[in-house]
This record gives sequence, C-alpha cells and structure tokens, in this order.
Amino acid sequence: MPKLLKAKDIIDAELPRLTQKCHELEQRGLKPNLNVVLVGDNPASHSYVKNKKRMCEKIGAQFVLHHLASDIPETEFLNLLGKINNDKAVTGCFVQLPIPKHLQHLDVTQMINPTKDVDGFHLNTVCDLYLGNLDKVIPCTPKGIITMLRKNNIQIEGADIVIIGRSHIVGKPLSLILEGLNATVTLCHSRTKDLKKHTRSADIVISAVGRAEFLNADYLKDGSTVIDVGINKTDKGLVGDVDFASATEKAIAITPVPGGVGPMTVFSLMENLLMTTETILKERS
Repeated sequence: MPKLLKAKDIIDAELPRLTQKCHELEQRGLKPNLNVVLVGDNPASHSYVKNKKRMCEKIGAQFVLHHLASDIPETEFLNLLGKINNDKAVTGCFVQLPIPKHLQHLDVTQMINPTKDVDGFHLNTVCDLYLGNLDKVIPCTPKGIITMLRKNNIQIEGADIVIIGRSHIVGKPLSLILEGLNATVTLCHSRTKDLKKHTRSADIVISAVGRAEFLNADYLKDGSTVIDVGINKTDKGLVGDVDFASATEKAIAITPVPGGVGPMTVFSLMENLLMTTETILKERS
C-alpha cells in the first residue's frame, strides 16, 4: 500500500503556527480579515465558503461573507467590490466562482486590490510567478500541492513531473512554480497526442482535469507519486480524477479524494491571508 498523503496530518501540525501568526498580527495592530463575495446559491460554492469560514475561525481571523442575490445588478456588484478594496480593515478578499452569466464578462480576478488578492489570480501575482518570485502570494491549490510534496519529503528538484490540465487556476501556475523549483515539467492537456507516453515516464503525476477516475495504473510507472486535484460527483459519491484502487498498484504515494488537495487549498488561503495582512501592515508603518 502506498503512502497516503492526507491533508489533515499537515494541517494539524501547522495550524498552531498560523494561529500564533494571526494573533501576532492583531497585537501589532491589524487583525487578518477575509471578505468573501458569494453571488447566488450554488451548493458547491456554499460548501467551499463554509470551509473557508471554518478555517478562519480556527486561526482566529475575521471572516465576512457578502452573500448577494443571483440577479444583483452589475453596478451594485461593482460598488461592493470597490468598497471592499478600499476598506482599511479588510486584508484579504476574493469573489467565489462561478458567478452568474450576466456578470461573467467582468474579469473579477483583476478587479480585486492586488494587495488583498489572497486567491493569487491577479496579473501582479502571475508576473511574480513568471519571474520566479515564490516567496510572495501563490495561487492556493498549487501552493497546497507544493506544501503537500515538501512536508512528505517528496523530491521536487530534478524530478520529472507531468501536470494534466492547463487551467489558469491550477495547471499553468503550478507549472511555473515547479519550474522555479528546478523540476522538469510537462504540461499536458486535451490535445496531447499520447498522454500515457508522458505519464509513464513521470516521477510525479498531477491530474487536474475533472474526469472521474480516468487515470489508472496503466498511466503510471512503478514508484511514482500521484496528486489528484479532481473533485467529481458520481453515483457513489465524490471521486477524483484517479482510479484510486488501480493507481495504488504502482504509486508509492498518493492523495485521497476527499481529504487531499482540497483541504490543502483552504489551508493555503489562510497562509496567503496572513501574508497579505503582513504586507498591508508594513505598508502602513
């Protein structure tokens, strides 16, 4: 049986550090304060927001939810973002995606004050990643994956790593981060001609495509590490992109779904919140 890369083990060990940092920032004059804008009643979005609120409560950060009707006028939505951006008490904010169709023409990730961008999607953050500046805010899911690998002593430098999926949320930023950490990275996607050719030679395979249990042992080499970013609803419940039972025949380490990358994403959001709070505090001093 391969090593199970569980988020809980890491979070339980690291939570006291985040709680202490949160308290320290408050003592220095600025309490970490996360504002979340949720538009509509998407059940998955409500679940994600609830998890973020719970984690804020655990570390002692303030959490403010702006829950808006799905038919909110664009002007009201923009006015709220402007208010949050300019509120000196707010140290981190984001809009929970997806948003209703009538607002989707707005590039909301670029409307967030970059100093308060805890999601790490602003172009300022992308530029930092491109330039190899990895000591600043990093998109949450990629950051969680890097933490997962490091805390489990899985070698990144010099490793051959295949990422399946090229979204701007996971695949693309993760490829930049891993390259900055001296891995050799192959970014595969729906037009990749022979996916197995790439994955079978990889030390680490990271799947983020949203296809339930498609990646099985036939895609892997013996002794590989498998990171499953996928969250897919099926008749038997939530499953990842990886056929877990099959993949364990070859993998030496693997993340479960649920309980793997998902909680690490929320944990990384808290780390980013503390970083943005620290930055704002220094700018005011």
